[in-house]
Amino acid sequence: MKYMDKGIEEIHKALQNGEVTSEKLIEESLQKSHELQEKCNAFVTILDDAKPTEVTDELLSGIPYGIKDNYSTKGILSTGSSNTLKDYVPFFTATAIENLEKCGAVATNKTVLDEFGMGGTGTTGHTGTVKNPWDTTRMCAGSSAGSAAAVAYGVYPYATGSDTGDSIRKPAAYCGIVGYKPTYGMISRYGLFPFASSLDHCGALTRSVKDAAIVVDGMKGIDKNDMTSWDSKDMHLYESIDGNVKGKKLCYIKELCDINLFPDASSELKKHLENFMDKIELCKSLGMDVEEVSVDQTLLNALGSVYVVISCAEATSNMSNLTGFIFGPRAKGDKWDTEMKNYRTQGFSPLIKRRFVIGSYVLQSENKDRYFHNAQRVRRLLVDTWKDLFKKYDAVILPVGSGPAKKLEGSADILAKNTAALEEHLQIGNFGGFPSITIPDGFINDLPVALNITGNCYDDINVLNIAYALESKMEYKGQTVKEIK
Repeated sequence: MKYMDKGIEEIHKALQNGEVTSEKLIEESLQKSHELQEKCNAFVTILDDAKPTEVTDELLSGIPYGIKDNYSTKGILSTGSSNTLKDYVPFFTATAIENLEKCGAVATNKTVLDEFGMGGTGTTGHTGTVKNPWDTTRMCAGSSAGSAAAVAYGVYPYATGSDTGDSIRKPAAYCGIVGYKPTYGMISRYGLFPFASSLDHCGALTRSVKDAAIVVDGMKGIDKNDMTSWDSKDMHLYESIDGNVKGKKLCYIKELCDINLFPDASSELKKHLENFMDKIELCKSLGMDVEEVSVDQTLLNALGSVYVVISCAEATSNMSNLTGFIFGPRAKGDKWDTEMKNYRTQGFSPLIKRRFVIGSYVLQSENKDRYFHNAQRVRRLLVDTWKDLFKKYDAVILPVGSGPAKKLEGSADILAKNTAALEEHLQIGNFGGFPSITIPDGFINDLPVALNITGNCYDDINVLNIAYALESKMEYKGQTVKEIK
């Protein structure tokens, strides 16, 4: 009997009843890791020497999982999917991973990401493109591409991810699973390779809302090494889910959901928005009030630009330590500055170098107010707009993207103008540090699509409960891919 395509609760029960052992679970996970690697290129490292752990009352004990390769893992290759760290083996483990280890979780691989998390396609990692297991001609999105593909294929019930703009939630949507980014600081970022510190969130990719709550319960906690972390010991996510949502108030944004505002809408977009409106009716049938609200289109259109300016500026600063002298493969050169130039020029992909150039430009003294400071001002306007919504509504519910996973061939890391805000609205969850979860809500052309629920800071339980109530009533729940096409 196979277990890796089941939920955490069911696997834990089987372990406690002696139906299966941690050794057998690891064996199954490793077998599926090699299968998926051959077809979809999801992993940087497969840990064939993974050891079982004792099965305790901890729900995660003895169960395999995957680690996105931008989490530091002591004694295990941790590359950030970049040639600049292709041989980097850290001497310490990220706090979030340490917390999972304390729960008895067993890592069986490190997953591919877009280089240092800077990308939304899963195509820029130094080991190559990650393919979507639902259809290998399509992308997984990014940057948590490998984690999403692995959970979707049933390599294990969950994997860690990081989310700076939508890097957990968009890959989850494209792969038909759940992606949960909790409130900023609930999970320590110590040991997560920094991309944009004010936007970076740790989180989880799973196949159910309850599993997402279980995993984040295991990862979270205040940490003296991360001054932005906060004490959430009295917040019990898993235990608080009861599915009672009667009287909850939700809203959706007209400018993102009205098909009449997309004159060149593809058939996939039309079906996606129709499917979403069906889920609005489902919300109402569960006793929730749902209202349409309007947000200034000009503000929404600024989303992508604000994200690019702020994230690139912070990335330029965060990654200035990648010189080739401290760690990473040292480049050749007759002088130290030539060595460093060669290391960064030859080591980074074109996408990363482009982002560093943008970040350096917007931080120059003559440009800073026009670009960086203005981006911060618009970020504040967006966050305030959403916080005003949270004064009246428990959460904002929206479709994820403009439809199912995009084709790898011919797709670029850019967005069509008329759907840009629809594709990028998940970034608001990072701008405000809001808890945000993506859940699958059906299929278009045999490919999964999803919706997203975002709530106010520290209101994670509410967000999870709404997602759980919806998930429980939908025909499609996060399932594993039966056959890779």
